[in-house]
Amino acid sequence: MALPASFRNSMKNRALNTAYAFALCYAAMVCLAMAVNLMPIFLTTLRVDLGGRAGLTGEQLGRISAITFAGLVAGILFTGPLADRCGGKLFSVLGTLLICVGLGLLGISPGYSMVLVAVFVMGLGAGILDMVLSPIIAALQPDSRARALNWLHSFYGIGTVITVMVGTFAFRLGIGWRTISLTFIIVPLLVALGFLNVDLPPLISDKEGRRTPLRDLCRNSSFVAVNVAIFLGGALELGMAQWLPAYAEMSLRFSKSTGSVSLLAFSAAMALGRIFFGLIGRRVNPIRLMLGCCWTSVVLFLLACFAPWPAVALGASVAVGLAGSCLWPTTLVVSPRTVSPEAAHPCLGCWLPSGIWVEYSCRGWSA
Repeated sequence: MALPASFRNSMKNRALNTAYAFALCYAAMVCLAMAVNLMPIFLTTLRVDLGGRAGLTGEQLGRISAITFAGLVAGILFTGPLADRCGGKLFSVLGTLLICVGLGLLGISPGYSMVLVAVFVMGLGAGILDMVLSPIIAALQPDSRARALNWLHSFYGIGTVITVMVGTFAFRLGIGWRTISLTFIIVPLLVALGFLNVDLPPLISDKEGRRTPLRDLCRNSSFVAVNVAIFLGGALELGMAQWLPAYAEMSLRFSKSTGSVSLLAFSAAMALGRIFFGLIGRRVNPIRLMLGCCWTSVVLFLLACFAPWPAVALGASVAVGLAGSCLWPTTLVVSPRTVSPEAAHPCLGCWLPSGIWVEYSCRGWSA
């Protein structure tokens, strides 16, 4: 007996909506990367444009990045308790729209204070997306979360590469940083419109039962251990990425173009690593994989700091992107198995940007 045409069309649209939801989440991760990595491209220009003859101090430049990640933490802390109740769609739209607002404020900012407001708003939107995208992907593909989450987070690296390349090319064409910011608004705006037209699954399924109270989670030693891992992973991942161009130029004495290329290479290595680990996710033990990557990262950091040859130090710095690429998404996969499936993502989300924020506060504000 043939199925009615309306039923067949409904099932086809449902399948298409799932693929559409994946595409939107990948695009939203690119928007997140844009919000976080756009300012490092502007820093040397902002030093002159907003600092007058003396230029902005190192502390002022460091404060820009610290405020960005403070917004990231605030966005996650705001979203975490509400996302599973209100659903991922609302916060996906809100996060992308806040990035639009932040880019708009940056594009019209007359001075340093407005830049700080703009980057906080962008960080707020990025934090909301940072919290909600992983649970959405996990709900869309519950049977292969390791592969799905590594693929999702590979688009952070891809987004970084795109942002750096487009921003650098625009500067070479003589386009100002305000115009670049206003032009970038189109990307998160289109993604927000896309999320308005897609149905997303609930972040907590009926099989996972009720939410676990935060008080009970804090008493769980596995939960504490995973939080520490996420905290340190944040400092490893973006701490190296955001300071790599400056390290290449000022400490290793490479040219400015080489510093920019090193960031591109780091981001590309991170994206490729997450794609690769996503492909082999079911064939390897995730704990052993992360332990191997951790020890490899330690060796590479030591080489980056103490290698007597600048080329070796720079190569080790770039390779950290590959070695550390799987740590964050794989930790998110492991955490529901050892903690609480329905509470793992919202409670863990704040620790990666918290680690980065602490690093920026120590580095930037002590400059």
